[in-house]
Amino acid sequence: MRRVSSFLVLLIAASSSVFPATAAEVRIVVDKTTQRMTVSVDGTERYSWRVSTGMTSYATPAGSFTPSRLAREHYSKEWDNAPMPHSIFFTDAGHAIHGSQAVGRLGSPASHGCVRLAPRNASALFNLVSAEGLENTRIEVIGVDPIGTAFGAGNGAVGEYGHLTSFDPLTDGIMAGAPAARRRP
Repeated sequence: MRRVSSFLVLLIAASSSVFPATAAEVRIVVDKTTQRMTVSVDGTERYSWRVSTGMTSYATPAGSFTPSRLAREHYSKEWDNAPMPHSIFFTDAGHAIHGSQAVGRLGSPASHGCVRLAPRNASALFNLVSAEGLENTRIEVIGVDPIGTAFGAGNGAVGEYGHLTSFDPLTDGIMAGAPAARRRP
């Protein structure tokens, strides 16, 4: 009986190395409208975090992506060697999900097109994607850029909406001729 037990233990150990466990499917959804990221593993939500996506003239590209590479420590050559810890690159143009010390800006558009996370969250996401594999990870960027953040017209100042429509309420709407209408004989 002892021999049979030993044989079964050996057989189970050998089969686990021949048939490794399958990797989990990681789905990362970045919503530019709400400035939130949700991370699901095999269909079960695991994390929900505030993020910062692209600010005026630097929209984060929308679409579905498979990450192409990971970099535990990366410094942006384009933006004055800005640190991008725990980077998960998802476009050929260099867009990435990465950690940022600018945690006070999370929840609003503030990046040059990347998706910023709090450092601890970026580390957790990086480790998850590293463990499960790039090929098992899908990144979806959805939603729209908040008004005044991605239209590229002007400096994006609050209240600067002229680039959104050609309608001028002072000449075309109910306000047309308002100063004259207010005069009383």
